[in-house]
Amino acid sequence: MKALRCAASCSWQRGMALAQRQVAVQEGPLYRTEGSHVTLWCKVSGYQGPAEQNFQWSIYLPSAPEREVQIVSTVDPSFPYAIYTQRVRSRGIYVERVQGDAVLLHITELQDRDAGEYECHTPNTDERYFGSYSAKMNLVVIPDSLRVTAVPQTLNKVERDSLELKCEVSKSTAQHSHVSIAWYRQRGSEAPAEVISLSRDFVLRAGSAYAQRQATGDVRLDKVGETTSKLTIYNLHPSDQGEFYCEAAEWIQDPDKSWYAMTRKRSQGAIVNVQATDKEFSVRLETEKRTYIVGEPVEFRCILEAQNVPDRYFSISWAFNSSLIASLGPNAVPVLNNEFAQREALGQLKVAKESDNVFVLKIYRLRLEDSGKYNCRVTEREKTVTGDFIDKESKRPKNIPISVLPLKAGFAVTAISRTPGVTYNESFDLQCIIKPHYPSWVPVSVTWRFQPAGSTEFHDLVTFTRDGGVQWGDRYTGFRTRTAIEKAESSNNVRLSISRASDTEAGKYQCVAELWRKNYNSSWTRLADRTSNLLEIRVLRPVTKLQVSKSKRSITLVENRPIPLNCSVKSQTSPDSHFAVLWYVHKPSDADGKLILKTTHSSAFEYGTYAEEEGLRGRLQFERSASGGLFSLTVQRAEVRDSGSYYCHVEEWLLSPNHAWYKLAEEVSGRTEVTVKQPDNRLQVNQTHKNITVLENQWVTLECLVSSRTSPSSQLSVEWYVWRPGHPEKEAVARLSRQSTLRYGDLVALGDLRSRLHLESPSPGLYLLSIQNATVRDSGAYNCRVEEWLLDPSDRWYKRAEDLSGLITLTVKQPDPTLQVDTATANLTVQEKESFPLDCSILSRSSPESHFAVTWYNLRAKEAGGHAEEEEEEEEEKEAVLSVGPDAVFSPEAGRWEGRLRFQRLSAVLFRLTVLQAGGADTGNYSCRVEEWLADPNGVWYRLAEEESGTVAVHVQDAGSTLQSVICSNDALFYFVFFYPFPIFGILIITILLVRFKSRNSSKNSEGKNGVPLLWIKEPHLNYSPTCLEPPVLSIHPGTID
Repeated sequence: MKALRCAASCSWQRGMALAQRQVAVQEGPLYRTEGSHVTLWCKVSGYQGPAEQNFQWSIYLPSAPEREVQIVSTVDPSFPYAIYTQRVRSRGIYVERVQGDAVLLHITELQDRDAGEYECHTPNTDERYFGSYSAKMNLVVIPDSLRVTAVPQTLNKVERDSLELKCEVSKSTAQHSHVSIAWYRQRGSEAPAEVISLSRDFVLRAGSAYAQRQATGDVRLDKVGETTSKLTIYNLHPSDQGEFYCEAAEWIQDPDKSWYAMTRKRSQGAIVNVQATDKEFSVRLETEKRTYIVGEPVEFRCILEAQNVPDRYFSISWAFNSSLIASLGPNAVPVLNNEFAQREALGQLKVAKESDNVFVLKIYRLRLEDSGKYNCRVTEREKTVTGDFIDKESKRPKNIPISVLPLKAGFAVTAISRTPGVTYNESFDLQCIIKPHYPSWVPVSVTWRFQPAGSTEFHDLVTFTRDGGVQWGDRYTGFRTRTAIEKAESSNNVRLSISRASDTEAGKYQCVAELWRKNYNSSWTRLADRTSNLLEIRVLRPVTKLQVSKSKRSITLVENRPIPLNCSVKSQTSPDSHFAVLWYVHKPSDADGKLILKTTHSSAFEYGTYAEEEGLRGRLQFERSASGGLFSLTVQRAEVRDSGSYYCHVEEWLLSPNHAWYKLAEEVSGRTEVTVKQPDNRLQVNQTHKNITVLENQWVTLECLVSSRTSPSSQLSVEWYVWRPGHPEKEAVARLSRQSTLRYGDLVALGDLRSRLHLESPSPGLYLLSIQNATVRDSGAYNCRVEEWLLDPSDRWYKRAEDLSGLITLTVKQPDPTLQVDTATANLTVQEKESFPLDCSILSRSSPESHFAVTWYNLRAKEAGGHAEEEEEEEEEKEAVLSVGPDAVFSPEAGRWEGRLRFQRLSAVLFRLTVLQAGGADTGNYSCRVEEWLADPNGVWYRLAEEESGTVAVHVQDAGSTLQSVICSNDALFYFVFFYPFPIFGILIITILLVRFKSRNSSKNSEGKNGVPLLWIKEPHLNYSPTCLEPPVLSIHPGTID
């Protein structure tokens, strides 16, 4: 904090002297250990506006040194980036405001990723930008390598024994650093008492409780190794009882030459018990120094050294020049005499028991009469059985004399200013310097007084009171809003800063300083006062420095493009100048320029008559650069009629001291000649001619490529055409409008092509027309027509150009037939009544999707008719045995083949026909005919090819000549054996019976008459098989003789 005050004060003084804002941060690079609590200070000076300024902290990480990462802000809760939001919300990172213009950035637990360049930024509250608004410093995060170890143990000692404890401290930091070591004694809930320490500068110092024993050699700290130190205490006292531990800190020197403890760690403790051997006690009195100045505080410490103090009773009394000040009994309740009781009641004095063996007398504000000798007396008391106390032994140390010196009343006050002459609205500062520098606790009040120009009386302007407050005079209320007063922390010097100077601030200034003393009854006594010299401040009017660029230029651009017009102010009178800019256009047909737009010094817009007449209001865009010296007017969506000569008229305005704007100067810029034309036609479609041949049922893609276009923002429409064979006129296929609406032509609407078309644009300027499952009817010459549409400044689309692509000749053909059937000949001999196979093998096919129709034929030789033709070659008779269509439908079986055929499809290309119950009539040549069928894209089947196989000669061999076979094979023999004998035999029997009957009638006429029965013969019954498979059966049924 001390560094903060010094650096901030110096920075503040520099900023005020230059009358500009200055931001200062802690000087870097800073090296800090990971896991430690880090603070970075930032202060702003020379500013205007409220006394409480805002701060924003950011970091530039080593991995991205150009990228700002926001951490925390005093004004914007949403300022932190996501990686810091949680830490800021949990106060792992926060900003502490030290005063209105100074803050501390706290990082409670430093992480490795926190390394980088930190930037402190202060948002602008000034009337103008002047000075620096941010400052940067580097923070380096290094590993925490400090190690502090000691053996935890419990030691039981007796009074007057010696105690030795060791502590090992090590580090491995790459940077140059120092280590300090300190030993402490902790007893119960008491604050740790320092035993002895070795500072970073290798200075050995004992704590207040052990200083005297260290001087006599009873307390030592020795280094016994590279990293080990040893604490030795001789002649142990009972008061040494407690827990001993060592604490080490690693220090590094910052760029401002100050030392900083990066990390601090303590070891485990050793419990030391000291058994007392007697009831002796000793008393010593301590204070910080012997000479003081009036108003300073003083503290006396009366230290009791004895065994088992909590179990014994002691009373203490304080004396000044042998007169009793106060006393404390065993109950630690102080009793003061009359004079000191009054001072204690006013909070100027305190008597207290700090611990069991430490008693304190504090005087907060010394007086001259407090000079003298101070002492304390300790009396041990014993409590009787009745509860009363009796005094036993009493001891007191040597007196401690102190001297209280008066404040020096001789001092001088000087008023200075580095800016005795200023211009309107500038700032100036005044300093009131007091010598000598009094301590901060010395009350000093400073008053600035002011005599306006033309007046003879001084009046109080503002007072920095003796208690640190600020009191404004009631005569010049306007000063308060434009005046800042600040008192330096290191001295009583008071700075008065006045911004936006005007005639009312011109005049004479002086400061009055008063030295005060606060009495014991809270009244104040003025010890001295001094008045400074007079300072005269003059406030002058500014001289114009306005200059506007006179350069000329010409612009030629395409319609619908913006027209950029610039108006540059090369110099201005004041950084606070405001400008009114009037824009004009001059047409050749006009005598004077016409007003387009006016922007006033207050940034108000006023449209001119030309903008209203030409409808420019919606197309004008006005911009002003951040620096304020460049003004831009953009006419959007330029039209041809916007051509002309443009220029600007600049007026410089300043704010008067009375807060009224006035025009200081005006100038006209150079002219800009603008020519607006329509865009050139750059539409170009690829003209390459192509020939594409595909097989039916395949997909084909036709390409339409726009190689260049007039404008990237233009819209394109694409229409495809086709010239089909036999059609003299082209026909529209499909059209993709500029709004991406797809429309089909008449050809597509009438046919099935619509369902097979696919139009897409995979990239800008590339249009693809895909025909799915192409058919022969899709053959033809295709091309595309591209139209380019542009948007005119009035938001209407018009066709700027069109172009045709090269022809794409598409040929869709049916697949070439590759059908091949096995044409090898074969001979086959089978026995009668057996079966024989007829295979039809397809060696190759045109498509895996082919279907086949198979027909088997029987080729039989037949004789030519007539005797004259006997020598001619035999002809073959072709008979269809069985047909199987491509849809697997069978034809009806021929008469003699019915019931004797079996069809098999052994594979996709092998068909078999088996003839059962072979007979002699089956002898002959057989072949098969194969037809290959394919489906077109519409699913209609057509015959692609046909092939006939080789012949198979089949011979049915006779099984052997049996009676049955011989008879059945010859018709004459069959009738002779099975038909003719029966009627003959029947006639023969009838003839025999008739002859016999007649012979009996002739020989025995009486038998007939006597009723001898006659023999009647019935017609015989013949049963035969027409198939000649069984011999005929002859049955003779007996007759009945009546």
